[in-house]
Amino acid sequence: MNNQQTFNSFSEFYPYYLEEHSDVTCRRLHFVGSLLVLIVALWALTTGKLLWLLALPVIGYGFAWVGHFKFEKNRPATFKYPLYSLMGDWVMFRDMLIGRIRF
Repeated sequence: MNNQQTFNSFSEFYPYYLEEHSDVTCRRLHFVGSLLVLIVALWALTTGKLLWLLALPVIGYGFAWVGHFKFEKNRPATFKYPLYSLMGDWVMFRDMLIGRIRF
């Protein structure tokens, strides 16, 4: 039996995504991971050390997954909804930056 929810759009998915990130430490780890991804990507592109781009998924998902498994106590949404989850990471990052979501 398949108990996976179906979402017809990202706007339907995002409230579910936020529920899966209710723990403040988990959200903070997501934020740090996303910020480091941006910093390392910019550094790699400006210095020409492009091999560092391969580390981006490890950096981003590493922080996020620690947040889920240790603090949120759930499985990351990435496992079920990879594209929407990636989009959610960046929308939540923006929402935390502008104060829409508590940091």
